Amino acid sequence: MLHTILFLRSLLFTVVMAVATIVWACVCFLAAPLPYNKRFWVTSRWNVFVIWCAKVICGIRYEFKGYDNLPDEPAIVLSKHQSAWETIFLLPNLTRPLVYVFKKEILYIPFFGWGMALLRMIPIDRKQGKNAFKHVVAHGKRRLADGQWIIMFPEGTRIPVGQKGKYKSGGTRLAIETNAVVVPIAHNSGECWPKNSFLKRPGVITVSIGKPISPDGHTPDSLMQEVENWIESEMRVISPHVYSAG
Repeated sequence: MLHTILFLRSLLFTVVMAVATIVWACVCFLAAPLPYNKRFWVTSRWNVFVIWCAKVICGIRYEFKGYDNLPDEPAIVLSKHQSAWETIFLLPNLTRPLVYVFKKEILYIPFFGWGMALLRMIPIDRKQGKNAFKHVVAHGKRRLADGQWIIMFPEGTRIPVGQKGKYKSGGTRLAIETNAVVVPIAHNSGECWPKNSFLKRPGVITVSIGKPISPDGHTPDSLMQEVENWIESEMRVISPHVYSAG
């Protein structure tokens, strides 16, 4: 019975999100001539709506921990990556507009990708190797100067609950190149919105924000090691039941 309820709630949520994506994409096209901050606000209402639907339909709530740690200066946000939830949630819920670094193929996704293309994101072609990173640095400097923050997921892909991916140093290399502080974020979204799972489970997602870390005196690897240590230690604080057997 419980599984049936979860399935029906997840199905309703998926249908509502799909319809909302099509509608919002059309709204975003209409908002394209607006100044960027207004265009960003209009586009990010999709994110707000989807997170609200996840709460009302699926019972997925959230809480912040350490929100006061968000700085009033240029920053590179480096987040744990467990599901699609955080990619939707973080965009409208931090104190500065976010710029995502992502593979350019996402722009080709109907409606969703088209809406993303109207924002100042940084799509990259991974086949370009070192040139791809130069592209990120060049665009990243401009975005930071405009008052936006860069967000990256150092594990590169969604990692199942209780596991750890390999932390790549691209985000910390960018922080050193731009002299921007790094803001680490830990969360347990995968417990409610699991990777590659249709079912969404009710619960409370904790989004924990660490204190900014200065790049001064760091190499990309040493800075990433500090980020990894904080995130993975914090994961055991917000999800102790997942790691209790480890």
